[in-house]
Amino acid sequence: MKRREFVEKLGVGSAAAAFVSSAGLTDASKAPVQGQSDEHHDHRPVKGALSNATISFGQWKTDPPLDRYPNVSPAAANSHLLIPHQVTIKVGGSVNFIISGLHQVIVYAPGKKPEDVNIAMIRPTTGSPAGVPLINDPVDRLYAGLDPSTFNWTPLAPSTNPVLRDRVEVVQFSQVGRHLVICGVQPHFAVDNMFGWVRVLPNDDDD
Repeated sequence: MKRREFVEKLGVGSAAAAFVSSAGLTDASKAPVQGQSDEHHDHRPVKGALSNATISFGQWKTDPPLDRYPNVSPAAANSHLLIPHQVTIKVGGSVNFIISGLHQVIVYAPGKKPEDVNIAMIRPTTGSPAGVPLINDPVDRLYAGLDPSTFNWTPLAPSTNPVLRDRVEVVQFSQVGRHLVICGVQPHFAVDNMFGWVRVLPNDDDD
C-alpha cells in the first residue's frame, strides 16, 4: 500500500496527505531508513541507561524554611550548585537541566576548562531584573540558554507582573568528551563557582 493511501485510510484527510507528499515521502523508497538521519534532523533512537541524565541547576533552600507562595523567589534562598556536579551520558543523548532561580545554562565543547572562560565578555539581561551581566564567551560554546529574566506569568493583577524563575531546558550532546557547563550569570560562575560537567561516551549500540 502506498503511503498516501495509508494516510487517507487513517482518516486524517487530504491535508496530511499533502504534507506527506510535500515532504517527499509518497514513495516508500524515499522514506528514511531506521538508523539514518536526514539533512536537518537525526532521528536515530538513543537507548539505554546512559541516554539521558538530569542536573538540578540551582536549588531552593529549606533552611531557614521558605514559603514561595504565590510567586516569591528570594535570591538569598537559592543555592548556586549543579547537582550532581558531573553526569555521564552516551553521544546523542540529552541532559535535562531543571533550573531553579535566575540562572542561564551555557555548554562548552570538550577541552574548555573553567579558567578558560572569559568572564569579561558579557551581555545584559533584558527583562526583570534588567542589566544583570551574562557571560558571552563564544569560544567553543555549543549552547547558550534563554535570558532568565524574560519569563513571566500572566499578571495576577493589573499592577503586577510576577517573574517565573523555574523552568526546564533539554540539551542534546553530539560530541564525545567532557563538556564544561556553567551558569551564565556572571557572579554565579565567577564568584560562586557555579559549574559542572557532562561526560559524553561513545555510543556502543549495545543497548
